[in-house]
Amino acid sequence: MFQEKILFLKKGIIDYAEHVEKMVSKSIEGSINRNEYLLHEVIDKDETVANKYEMEFDEISVDYIARYQPVTKNLRIIISAIKMSNDLERMADHAVNISQNGLFIIAHPFIKPFVDIPKMSELTMNMLKDSIRAFVNEDICLAKDVLKKDEEIDNLKVRVVEEVSEFMQKDGKTVQRGLKLINIASNLERIADLATNICEDAIYLSDGEVIKHKNFYKNQ
Repeated sequence: MFQEKILFLKKGIIDYAEHVEKMVSKSIEGSINRNEYLLHEVIDKDETVANKYEMEFDEISVDYIARYQPVTKNLRIIISAIKMSNDLERMADHAVNISQNGLFIIAHPFIKPFVDIPKMSELTMNMLKDSIRAFVNEDICLAKDVLKKDEEIDNLKVRVVEEVSEFMQKDGKTVQRGLKLINIASNLERIADLATNICEDAIYLSDGEVIKHKNFYKNQ
C-alpha cells in the first residue's frame, strides 16, 4: 500500500515539474518573440497553479509521514520530495520574474539579438527534466551528469553579462533594457542551480549520501 503512495508522490512531482517547465519555456518564448499573451499567462495564471501544486504536494507528504511513519529510504523519499516541491515553487517564481522582465523588454527595441539566453534556456530545461528523471528513477549517474552541466550555465551567464555591459557602456539609453536581459539570465542561472539541488536530493535518496556544498562531481 505504501509503495503505491510513493508512486503517486513521484507522479505528482513529474506533473509539477512539467508545469514549471512550461512556465520557463513560455517566459523565454514570450520574451524572444514579443508575445505579451504568453508572458501574462505565466504571471496571471500559471503561478497560481504552481502555488496550488506546492500546497497540495506538501499536505500529501506530511500526511504520509504522519499516517505511515516511514523510516530509512521511504522517509528519505518523502523528505526529498518536500524539498523538491519547494525548489519547483522557487523555479516558478523565477519564471514569473523572467516574464516580468520580458514585458519591459518587448515594449522597447531589442539592444541585441537573443543568442546566449535561448541556449541557457534550453540547457536549463534539459537539466530540470533530467533532474526529475534522476529522482524518479533513482539514477545517480544521470544526477551527476546534470551537476556537471551547471558550470556551462554559469559560463553562458557570464557571457551575457559581458556582452550586455558593453552595450550599456557605449549607449546609456540601453541601461534599463540591458539590466532586464541580465536579470533574465540570472533567473535562468538560479533555475539551473535549483535543478542541481534536485540532483543532490536524488543522490541522497539513492544511497543516503549528502553531497551539498561538495564539488567532487565537477572533477569527475
